[in-house]
Amino acid sequence: MATSKSRARAAASGLRKERAGTPVSDRIRERIKKAGGRFFANDNIAQYLEPGDMDALVDEVEGEFTRVLNALVIDTDNDHNTHDTARRVAKMYLREVFGGRYVPEPRVTEFPNVGRLSELMIVGPVTVRSACSHHLCPIIGRIWVGVMPNEGSALIGLSKYARLVEWMMNRPQIQEEAIARLADLLEDKMQPDGLALVMEADHYCMQWRGVKDMDSKMTNSVMRGAFLRNSSLRREFLALMPGKGK
Repeated sequence: MATSKSRARAAASGLRKERAGTPVSDRIRERIKKAGGRFFANDNIAQYLEPGDMDALVDEVEGEFTRVLNALVIDTDNDHNTHDTARRVAKMYLREVFGGRYVPEPRVTEFPNVGRLSELMIVGPVTVRSACSHHLCPIIGRIWVGVMPNEGSALIGLSKYARLVEWMMNRPQIQEEAIARLADLLEDKMQPDGLALVMEADHYCMQWRGVKDMDSKMTNSVMRGAFLRNSSLRREFLALMPGKGK
């Protein structure tokens, strides 16, 4: 007669076998739902990943994209140019162009405002590489950040702005939401009196497909705190943005 321990071991073994046959994407979704989390296209899900999940996801996406290529009637068996396309695409999406979804927020050291700086600071243009969540076409552009610190603000190094922009932008999303979420992130870290962001970008869902208009750009801004209340400060920031118009 089986003991309670042997039954428990058998149950655990059966669960492992069942899990082994479950796609890793399903297991990750299960964890997120159990935690009450969300996995929209522009969400970061790094906290739900376990060791080995990313390699398994690359394998899974490779298999799924192979089926996409087959459905497009592309002979990946005999066309030497597409032999490894599915693998390359899987690695590109997971580790590069959508990498901001799968890695933790970069570590950024904040420094106290020892010098009690209270003058306008502008960083940019910082290159933006993102993707439209409607067609997964590239969004390529630039972003400028204006900061009005106060005595209690935290300051971050110049290179850290670029790291945070890359982390937030490397996901499928729309520009309006992307810049607002970046503003939330910077405001939370620095606690400034005012924060201003302007983003200008080319959208390949307009240039590569659809109307195929190569000259259209989208520019939008987010103004918080002093930049929203003080029109003179807002004008100063917009006038001093380096590289604008080039």
